[in-house]
Amino acid sequence: MRRRAALRTAVPAAGLAMALAISVTSGLSAAQAQDAAVSVRLLAFNDLHGSLEPPPGVRSQVKQADGSLVPAGGAAYLAAYVDQLRGQATHSLLYSVGDNWGSSALESAMFHDEPTVQLLNRMGVDASAIGNHELDEGYTEFRRMQTGGCHPIDGCRFGNTFEGANFPLLAANMEFDDGAPATLPFTVNYVEGIPVGVIATMPADTATMVTPEGVGGLRFTDELAAVDRTADLLDFFGVRAIALLMHKGVEPAADNGPNSCEVTSGPARDLALRASPKVDVIFTADSHQQYNCSLPDPMGNPRVMMQGASHGRIVSVVDVSIDRTTRDVLRDRASAFNQVVTHDIPSDPDIQALADDAAARASEIGAARVASLTGDLTRDETRSGESTLGNVVADAQWAAGSGHGAQMALTNPGGLREDLLRGGPDGAVTYGQTYAAQPFGNTLEVLTVTGATLKTALEQQFQPRGDGTITERILAPSSSLTYTMNRSATVGERISDIRVNGDAVVPEGTYRVAVNKFLADGGDGFDAFRVRADAVHAGCDLDAFTAYLGTNSPVTPPNTDRITVAG
Repeated sequence: MRRRAALRTAVPAAGLAMALAISVTSGLSAAQAQDAAVSVRLLAFNDLHGSLEPPPGVRSQVKQADGSLVPAGGAAYLAAYVDQLRGQATHSLLYSVGDNWGSSALESAMFHDEPTVQLLNRMGVDASAIGNHELDEGYTEFRRMQTGGCHPIDGCRFGNTFEGANFPLLAANMEFDDGAPATLPFTVNYVEGIPVGVIATMPADTATMVTPEGVGGLRFTDELAAVDRTADLLDFFGVRAIALLMHKGVEPAADNGPNSCEVTSGPARDLALRASPKVDVIFTADSHQQYNCSLPDPMGNPRVMMQGASHGRIVSVVDVSIDRTTRDVLRDRASAFNQVVTHDIPSDPDIQALADDAAARASEIGAARVASLTGDLTRDETRSGESTLGNVVADAQWAAGSGHGAQMALTNPGGLREDLLRGGPDGAVTYGQTYAAQPFGNTLEVLTVTGATLKTALEQQFQPRGDGTITERILAPSSSLTYTMNRSATVGERISDIRVNGDAVVPEGTYRVAVNKFLADGGDGFDAFRVRADAVHAGCDLDAFTAYLGTNSPVTPPNTDRITVAG
């Protein structure tokens, strides 16, 4: 039985005032009445992505303050550290900051991420933010994960039933088109009768990150406005101690260990500086980085903003004291640290059994040999933005679409989730590895576009942001597509000399291009692909990738010279 000192409650706004009135008038012991404050330990992790086993590759370690690397992660160790950290405190609350599933490891994804929900239930999560990846398979599937029930096509694959999450999944800025909330915006927990509120937000541009048809009828509003509005509501009902789970992260300027705070400016840091001073602690996510900062709120008072490394490698910890009279957090008494989930304590046997069961049931498929490589295929980007893995995936999609007239292919870098590393003496790679590299299971579509539309799509690799900066997303091109890029030119005029199989692309000409459905529907801001004709399905991107590797085995990493950089 896990330590659960606080009562978890998801309270609708209409009933919140009555619930608070009841909770704060409940009797306290004489010892409690004498204490001026109650101590609460807030724990958070982020971007788990269905990692039941210790993550592989570059995400298998955490950089320490002394520069050394230590193995970290794995659900059984994560659960063990959460138990240890909760056991050190009289009262504690456990949060996830989103992306619990989606782009998941094979041992979770094969079972529609039902094992990951079981993990979170057993760990005693009190509340979770909704990340963009929770919506990878659309709102209807998200609701199934939330409320339970078997998958409508595959049934329950990890057991006879699926109960869903027994904790609230929150997003204050996810609404239906009519303005009604699409999920709870907040929840309230109680510690010795004192309410502790938690608000969550997801990226305002979530609709560009997931398949648009999966979030039809939803809108994602401004994060800052949602935080301030919800904090005011909680304050109105007497909730003074408030944490924010913000699924938006900061990029560090340098990685000097889990508790350093060398972070760059950007939207997440700006939001943390501007969010309502009624918010006392901010846990962030999505950038997969580690940091532990104290930033001033709009009133100039210090406030913790922190994040732990992704895939279960860190638990973020904030110890707060709440004044019994004001019911607010005493900011000057807060302390925070990031606890690395190392492998030097005993793992949780119950969670280990869950992870082992999922891994064993997935291993037969995952261990199947797909091909061999003469060198690693990585996501490391060259000056042009190309990568060896991206170029091979694009070539695979071109090959899959060629039967439908595809002359080229383009794929988005966000769809590539792991490097494909050669193993064994013959450089073998397995299905599990190819799945980890390309886990979304997107369908491929072959579209007819004009030369002018193709150029517009390539220009959309450079997208201006509201703060004056440029978001750059370079699409991996198949070997049949070449062009010149000039980053110093005006946005909208950076692409020239586009050629398909060596022939110059003309604006009025028509061309057949293979892309995944995410891009075809305008994902990542590439809405030019929505101006098309004659769209036909060409199978699944993962199937295309594995078939191409097998057909061309042994595969040699391709050159990254399809995009010429000028200036």
